[in-house]
Amino acid sequence: MRLLLVEDHFALAQVMLDGLRRAGFAVDLADTAEAARETASVIDYDLALLDLGLPDGNGLDLLKHWRATSSMPVIVLTARGALGDRIEGLDGGADDYIVKPVEIPELVARCRAVLRRPGNRLGLTLQAGGVVLETTHREATINGAPLKLGRREIGVLEALLRRKNRVLPRNVLLESLYDLDAEVTPNAIDAAVSRLRRALDAAKADVVLHTIRGVGWMITETTET
Repeated sequence: MRLLLVEDHFALAQVMLDGLRRAGFAVDLADTAEAARETASVIDYDLALLDLGLPDGNGLDLLKHWRATSSMPVIVLTARGALGDRIEGLDGGADDYIVKPVEIPELVARCRAVLRRPGNRLGLTLQAGGVVLETTHREATINGAPLKLGRREIGVLEALLRRKNRVLPRNVLLESLYDLDAEVTPNAIDAAVSRLRRALDAAKADVVLHTIRGVGWMITETTET
């Protein structure tokens, strides 16, 4: 899951970035409306968190732009807590409206709630053979037994299961796992895939993780002969 946080208060933004990343999200930060507009035009975000008081304009204008051009869910995250402000934000197309300050666990829960709504990307149970991933809390099992994976490997597994039996290109996996601030070594993706493959093999999972050389990866169920 990749999120865009639009917030110009640096210290507050860092707290939210840290909390959301610990929850398993890849998160990019934009501190102006223009930066957010440009970034969202080239990256397919799963969700945006939008402050309204931005240095170069009203966040509601950006919200209206996104509602006219995109299906990306948007949570307004602002200090404007008056009833009229909340109504204006929700009527303007916000999927949720959060008044600051907000505790990080609640913020994470609100993000998950919006992403669980029909047409969004959480709340699904993804499966290949006996491998099951519950996407809200990012818990994996094999034939009902817990599969212990790191945050990065869970992200790889989720991306693969969402494209079961189809090739997952390297660049698509990279975009889903890492935000713009992440320092990604050339073999970081390969290492994460390798760790996932070892975990699946050790658990005798009835799936095959294929490497499509020069392109990416694919997961399929084992075919009994």
